[in-house]
Amino acid sequence: MLQVCPNGARTRAECPSLPLSPAELAAEAARAVAAGAEDVHLHPKDAEGADTLEPSAVARAVTAVRRAVPARVRIGVTTGAWAAPDPVRRAALVRSWPVLPDHASVNWHEEGAEEVAGALLERGIGVEAGIWSGTDGARRFHASPLAGRVLRVLAEVTDTDPATASGTASALLAELPGGPSAPVLLHGEDGGAWPVLRLAARLGLDTRIGLEDVLNLPDGSPAADNAAVVRAARALLEAERR
Repeated sequence: MLQVCPNGARTRAECPSLPLSPAELAAEAARAVAAGAEDVHLHPKDAEGADTLEPSAVARAVTAVRRAVPARVRIGVTTGAWAAPDPVRRAALVRSWPVLPDHASVNWHEEGAEEVAGALLERGIGVEAGIWSGTDGARRFHASPLAGRVLRVLAEVTDTDPATASGTASALLAELPGGPSAPVLLHGEDGGAWPVLRLAARLGLDTRIGLEDVLNLPDGSPAADNAAVVRAARALLEAERR
């Protein structure tokens, strides 16, 4: 499965074409799905372009994207602590969402991860367990009573050096001994994005790509939009899996 992550916590200062509004996210998601993405991971934004978990913003973003893509495409959102630092408030916001995404990511190294994941599960929202390299997320996840209830594990490689990111990815996967019961989606970021995507292809793992993770194509040229990086990812996936 190839997921597209069209915006992330980035800003227009980093990427002038970054989709922020619900209409922009919908248009980008539609083009990315047409290019080969099968799932969508969104960061709803407030009026200033910052990540938010506020109910109206989540509802607008999810509704717009859901209308723009085929029904088979599942839509998820972030619950990153930077969007609402107080974990009690994060869980309360999840419980107040009037429009539900199909899934939401929870970074397991963040305080309150289990409370937020529990709130998502209460509402029937799938949980993507974000396990970041360089954190104690894997240890916390394995000790969690919710580990067997997640939709998938997001193995997130924060090493951005293209020379070492694949090794960091392998080490991160090794922190999940025997593999979790849920499938693993392996991805990198910035300089590590393309090497980690190639590794995911070789290992037969789900992966993701988009302007959240990388602003350049594999040849180093700037990506025009999310569809461009999805097309490049599709080409690499097909080449690696032959």
